[in-house]
Amino acid sequence: MLGVYGIKTCDTCRKAMKWLDAEGIEYEWTDIRADGLSAGQVDHWLVGLGPEQLVNRRSRTWAQLEPERRPQLDSEDWLEVLLEMPTLIKRPVFVHGQEVRVGFNEATQQWLKSA
Repeated sequence: MLGVYGIKTCDTCRKAMKWLDAEGIEYEWTDIRADGLSAGQVDHWLVGLGPEQLVNRRSRTWAQLEPERRPQLDSEDWLEVLLEMPTLIKRPVFVHGQEVRVGFNEATQQWLKSA
């Protein structure tokens, strides 16, 4: 089953869920702030996407993060930081099998229809 991860107050997440419902695509929703994430999930996302795709550097959380706490893109510190501050993750995250996609755009919609 398709897993959808995001935050219930995120406009893009709400738009994605509304689209999924309209398309009749079944999914399991997880609010990453309220429900939390496991280290295994975040590690899988980091391996599949890399921090350059997974981390939202335009977020308020990123702006408020002290510069010395901002890991380098090749750093292994990302796992710890993203578990502590899941709102740094771009949203929504879609997981189907071992494949991971982030964001909601036309390419993702085509992938979701074929998943």
